[in-house]
Amino acid sequence: MFTDGNKAGQRVPIGRWTSRAVVLVAIVFSALALGAGITGDESDNAAANLPDSAESARAGVLQESLGTSEFTPVFAVFDRDGEKLTAEDREIVGAKVAELQKLAAEGQRAFPVFAEDGEAAFVGVPLRTDTPEDELEKPVTAIREAASADLPDGLRARATGGPAFTVDLSKVFDGADVRLLITTACVVALLLLLTYRSPWLWLVPLSVVGVADQVAATAVDAASRVFPFSVDGQSTGITSVLVFGAGTNYALLLIARYREELRREESRYDAMRVAWSQAAPAILASSGTVVLALLCLGFADSPSSRNIGYGGAIGIVVAVLYALVVLPAAMTLFGRRLFWPFVPHVGQDDPTRTGFWSKVAAGVTRRPVLVSVAGLLALVVLALPLSGLTTGLSQTEQFRATPESVTGQEVLAEHFPAGASQPTSVLVPDDAADDVRRAVAGVDGVDRVEPPKPEDSAEGTTVLSAVLSADPGSERAFSTVEAIRDAAKDVDPDALVGGPDAQSLDAQTATDRDQALIIPMILGVVLLVLLVLLRSVVAAVVLVLTVVATFAASLGASWWAFTHWFDFPALDLSVPLLSFLFLVALGVDYNIFLTTRAKEEAAQHDTKRAISVALAVTGGVITSAGILLAAVFTVLGVLPLIVLTQVGVIVGFGVLLDTLLVRSVLVPALVALLGRRFWWPGALSRDEVRDGQ
Repeated sequence: MFTDGNKAGQRVPIGRWTSRAVVLVAIVFSALALGAGITGDESDNAAANLPDSAESARAGVLQESLGTSEFTPVFAVFDRDGEKLTAEDREIVGAKVAELQKLAAEGQRAFPVFAEDGEAAFVGVPLRTDTPEDELEKPVTAIREAASADLPDGLRARATGGPAFTVDLSKVFDGADVRLLITTACVVALLLLLTYRSPWLWLVPLSVVGVADQVAATAVDAASRVFPFSVDGQSTGITSVLVFGAGTNYALLLIARYREELRREESRYDAMRVAWSQAAPAILASSGTVVLALLCLGFADSPSSRNIGYGGAIGIVVAVLYALVVLPAAMTLFGRRLFWPFVPHVGQDDPTRTGFWSKVAAGVTRRPVLVSVAGLLALVVLALPLSGLTTGLSQTEQFRATPESVTGQEVLAEHFPAGASQPTSVLVPDDAADDVRRAVAGVDGVDRVEPPKPEDSAEGTTVLSAVLSADPGSERAFSTVEAIRDAAKDVDPDALVGGPDAQSLDAQTATDRDQALIIPMILGVVLLVLLVLLRSVVAAVVLVLTVVATFAASLGASWWAFTHWFDFPALDLSVPLLSFLFLVALGVDYNIFLTTRAKEEAAQHDTKRAISVALAVTGGVITSAGILLAAVFTVLGVLPLIVLTQVGVIVGFGVLLDTLLVRSVLVPALVALLGRRFWWPGALSRDEVRDGQ
């Protein structure tokens, strides 16, 4: 890719024109991609987060085909914060029915219900279930405004129900792409500026990675039109973080090797060619590990996991393409002056070999047993809180803030059966409807089974609505749904149970299955890549075990923080799998960067010296990369959705732990302790290389 530099009397070197051509082609390609106007395949169906084989998904499809699920209500809830409703309040609620009737779907009627305790009431306003998400906000907002207008002092009105939750959830991602992009770019810019201490060097990698992020978003949108996945706010945000984090990491490694070679080579093109040839294998191995690990999510039952897997894999491919093709060309355009005021010169001593990390390396390898034991004990202590880990958030626990749909649902749960706003549907043949209704009504946790309406029967199938007493999305609600399924199928094996709680239960089942299948697959992928790269069984196993230990320690420490500082009741179902994926796949990057350099040095030195040199020369850049990646993942916390906050905290802390303790202390100590056995059964395990030979 890069050729010799300019010499006196020669024409402009080919290397310069090559760099300019690559940058020009990249600009044109990126402009065409960004201007293509491609939009991704988005799904509005709440059941799209379920596998097609899930019972609740099949129930939903059947209801749609029967035409019995065309409408779903928004509930305008009225209360006085625990006080009895007055006679005037009841009249106002009655008057609101007429107002809200204007907002109900055509042919549907708004209906009032008063709580038995006299402290609350709600008006149900049916909306069409096939209303697209981006069109739901208008009727839901209108219902909220109409319900809360001209109320007497002390009377409150809040709208909740499925459509209201959908609107509040979509608002989390309103402007999220721009907010996330700006925050991420600012964090990356600041850390690059601190890393390079140059007023303009940071602009080059930031610009390249920033463009890569936008091109990746377009590539994901285009791929979603061809391949079996879709895009949503969560997968888009995570893909952007992956592109910025991984892309900047690759840039840091390449630029560090380039600066190292500028102290040896007169020509910047020769320096970049050597740096590229040395850095590219590690970068390709690291990015390949991440891509393959993300593609493992393609085997997930959960469509949301598949979305993240395919989208993230495409994002990483684009990031590494820009890092290894566009960035080298952009860096050589400006020459050595790009590093001002710390310009590297030929013959200049390499400060990394005698700097801070060389002292750390000497201390770690001098007492490998003590350091190894202390490091492992630290990880064990951090992992101890895992004994109290719980997973599964109810619908009202998904937000860090408290939107109106959550407070409205809390009032409903306090004064009405908790499942009144989201009944569980039981679909049965007409001839078994009465028997199934009696069986379901006898299930513990079922408040009542509403008699089927004429419109709830079609083509020989009756749809029963079971109102649960448990909070929606809670473990108690899941247990009740399972009992309903058992009771219904005892009467008729063809009975199907659906509804929001059944969907949440099936999503949990799919997540449990995905974790049992995909976590071993990810470990297998990482182990295979390390075996191919290092040609050592011992090295591969040791490195995999260290990243798994890092994940356990990070999850344990984060869970302690979630319960003591954040007051989160549980982890979201998808968090353990996603956190494991990102921490193992990304965390092994730093071990790859370190051990590939150690393998390079081991050809000339003994293992202890090799790992010392590797840590000394890579310590600074890997630490900078780790801090930057941790900060980028923490940026997910700008979105008020608990799942993204939890993923950001766990991965951010885990990357810091891996960077500052595992990669810089524990792994070098273990390598020094094992000696040449670390490379078994490769050739390096048999070579008796001594320092200086």
